[in-house]
Amino acid sequence: MPDDLIASARMVREHAYAPYSGYKVGAAIRDENGAIWAGANVENVSYGATICAERAAVTAMVSSGARIIQALSVVTADSGAPCGICLQVLREFTDDPAGLKILLVDGGGSISETTLAELLPRGFASTEVPRTESPSQ
Repeated sequence: MPDDLIASARMVREHAYAPYSGYKVGAAIRDENGAIWAGANVENVSYGATICAERAAVTAMVSSGARIIQALSVVTADSGAPCGICLQVLREFTDDPAGLKILLVDGGGSISETTLAELLPRGFASTEVPRTESPSQ
C-alpha cells in the first residue's frame, strides 16, 4: 500500500482553504521518477475560480518538470472522487488510464482503489486532437 502517497495527501488536506463548502480535499501524485507532489483545494467566492486539490498537485508536478503520473491519492471526509475537469487533466499526463491507480481515502482511513479509466471511461488524449501546429513541449 502506498502509505507515503496517502500520508502526503492527508497532510496537505489540513492546509485546504474551504470556507464556503467546508469540504477539504488533499491530493498527492507520484510521478515517473517516484517523487510525490501534493495539493489542497483552494476555494474562492467566485466558485469558478476554485482550484481543486488534484489540479493543484498536477500543477506542482508540471512546474517541477515531471510529466507522467504513476499514481494518485485523494483524501476527503467521505472518499469523494475527483471531478470531471480534474479527471480530464489527469488524463493529459498518462498514456495508460487503465494503469493509473487512484486511491480514494476517507477521513477514517478507509481506502477504495480505482483507476482513471474506470472514473473517466471516455476521456481523450492530446494525441487524439487534430492540430494545425505541433504542440510545444
